[in-house]
Amino acid sequence: MNDGRLKSPLPVKFQRVGGALASLWMKLAGRGALGRPCATRFLFCINLFLSLLLLTSCLPKHRVAYERRIPPPEKREMKREPVQEEKTTVAKIDVDRAEKRETGSVQYGIASWYGPDFHGKPTSSGEIYDMYELSCAHNALALGTTVIVTNLENGKSLELKVNDRGPFAKDRILDLSYAAAKILGIWEKGTAFVKVETVGPWVEEIPRITLQVGSFTDEVKAERLAEYLRKSFDRVHVTPVETSIQTYYRVRVGPFETMESAQNIAEQLSHMGYQVLVTSR
Repeated sequence: MNDGRLKSPLPVKFQRVGGALASLWMKLAGRGALGRPCATRFLFCINLFLSLLLLTSCLPKHRVAYERRIPPPEKREMKREPVQEEKTTVAKIDVDRAEKRETGSVQYGIASWYGPDFHGKPTSSGEIYDMYELSCAHNALALGTTVIVTNLENGKSLELKVNDRGPFAKDRILDLSYAAAKILGIWEKGTAFVKVETVGPWVEEIPRITLQVGSFTDEVKAERLAEYLRKSFDRVHVTPVETSIQTYYRVRVGPFETMESAQNIAEQLSHMGYQVLVTSR
């Protein structure tokens, strides 16, 4: 499956710039102002310039990822939520309690990601593949299986659901959606050595909306990020998740009482360069 870059047509304004440069070269060459070596170098510079513009135009903007069971909010006017109500919600949630999950199996290998060529097409589970949602493809695990994927090259982890088959490239064990690859830090490189841990589903006792800014196997990294975020945001906490073989430390902001209030903070974090996951637990 594809692990390349996002494809995007060259913007019209860049085409015009390229056309102007090409016309200039033709005029200079026609007048004999350029010798063959100079003309060749000039043409090479034009091609290099257009390639850099194309690469820049293809870079995707920051996006906020949503857990599959949480639909993205409709575009409407933001409502300010009373601060007192949000404080009441925080008091009901014990953020220091560790989630405990049973480990089914563990697999190590190379993960890649797939995106534009499959976006909007049916997956093996029947769901329509959305590259901006969190999902993954595996060739052996049952469809619907919950896995915690850890990028062993940077310690970042993410919980995903298997909803497709793949990868079909040799020596790879997992294909990630574009959104998952961005959060795990795999998108730019294309592949990474990962750990895939199958876990049982988590049953949440109290529904809530939180923003996950990072998940690490290293508690020090998680606490460092949380301490930095506390300078700009309230209700930042580190939630441990314990499986049979590993403890994961999730850096989160919230909880929030409404999707609108969560979305407002999520956009701020996204503009700061963070990959944000909106989750209901």
